[in-house]
Amino acid sequence: MTISLYLFTVATLLLISIFSSKLGGRWGIPALLIFLGVGMLFGSDGLNLVYFDDYEIAQSLGIIALIYILFSGGLDTRWKKIRPIIATGISLSTFGVLLSAFIVGGFAVWILNFSILEGVLLGAIVSSTDAAAVFSILRSKDLGFKYRLKEVMEFESGTNDPMAIFLTLGVIQWLTLPNYGLSDLIILFLLQISIGLVAGFLFGRTITWLINNINLDYDGLYPVLTLALVPLIYSATDLLGGSGFLAVYLAGLILGNSNFIHQRSLVNFFDGMGWLMQIAMFLTLGLLVFPNQILAIWVEGLIIAGVLIFLARPISVFLSLMFSSQKARGKFMISWAGLRGAVPIIMATFPLVAGIPNAELIFSIVFFVVVTSVIIQGPTISWMAKKLHVDSPIIPKTKFPVEFEPSVDTKSAMKELEVEADDPIVGHQVIDLNFPENSLIVIINRDGKFLVPRGTTVIQTGDKLLILAQKGSMSDIRKIIKGNQILE
Repeated sequence: MTISLYLFTVATLLLISIFSSKLGGRWGIPALLIFLGVGMLFGSDGLNLVYFDDYEIAQSLGIIALIYILFSGGLDTRWKKIRPIIATGISLSTFGVLLSAFIVGGFAVWILNFSILEGVLLGAIVSSTDAAAVFSILRSKDLGFKYRLKEVMEFESGTNDPMAIFLTLGVIQWLTLPNYGLSDLIILFLLQISIGLVAGFLFGRTITWLINNINLDYDGLYPVLTLALVPLIYSATDLLGGSGFLAVYLAGLILGNSNFIHQRSLVNFFDGMGWLMQIAMFLTLGLLVFPNQILAIWVEGLIIAGVLIFLARPISVFLSLMFSSQKARGKFMISWAGLRGAVPIIMATFPLVAGIPNAELIFSIVFFVVVTSVIIQGPTISWMAKKLHVDSPIIPKTKFPVEFEPSVDTKSAMKELEVEADDPIVGHQVIDLNFPENSLIVIINRDGKFLVPRGTTVIQTGDKLLILAQKGSMSDIRKIIKGNQILE
């Protein structure tokens, strides 16, 4: 194949995946299943247009994709939203992962005649969740959650991958290294978590300072700079013996909740980068799979998937949240929304590369479990949320034709406020509003149309005001709009 043919093939696969995901969203099918399906269609057991069976390359590509996905997830996570649920999320991403791994592992020993360690290995591989699959469905249906469930699931999915990867690597070492035991696994866990946390915090602070102070001559170099720093964070932490995945997520979280220049453009860049990595990863894994081998173990795969979905996940959630204030219906929703994604399939390549006995069977079972989870749980998430009365409609944000890019030392912020029928400013001119100094109504969205206000512009019910003001003045402006302060 020539380079032109390679590029044509890659571009075609990407475009088909993107357009197919648009159709899948209407039917409640998660994007990851679409991407996997496209890969399988073009792979060896499909149209046989692309032959790919290199597990080492797939594993390497998966790790590269995963570190960018985790960094992007951390960058988008707002600390003030997850702070109230951080104990809940950590319990789910540690104790919950451990419980799920042992429950699934126990059934794998019984059903597949695995050794105890092989069973726990399978359980560890399928123990992490994928919030991207959940929220791609919810966004297509404009559905949200009550009781901070969205924040819980987002934080859990971002932090349970490192725990699942640690368990997988630890059990593989136990299986392959002589004289390796439980004490070695505990030491590995302590090193991975502690070094990962410290490195993530230090790198997060460092890259924030670097972006704000490096003063590059070209704005286009800032995404390139950050793009290079992400693998540096992972590799340096991994070489020190820590969890590179945890460090990358934490560094993204710290950067995303700090003030830094070109914030909007960098966040948008890594959002697109995250999607590119997901598509590339799912396509690669789809090409790697031979459907005939998967179908050969459909009975065992269906039993393991049923154990995970209906037994291991609910038990691990309820026990992990035993002392939580989360309501029972919320726990049921968290259980049902625990979709599996690409991470388990990537981790299933680790035993293959390490030469573990039954590695091919583990890979086939894991792939079957992931696809079954997506097919059964994916289209029914919104239905389950409504049945449990934990659903909440998403109020879409207005896309104003102006953007505000704050600098590091800026004290201003831009916020959208909607005028309701009983607000006292209705019928008043802009010039009559007793807004604080250094505040400005930049633009008004009225019935889907945008208008630049003048002093004589009359405020109407349903107006969405885009206000630029000092950060400390927003609460005063809200009081004026809602009638807690007197108008001039």
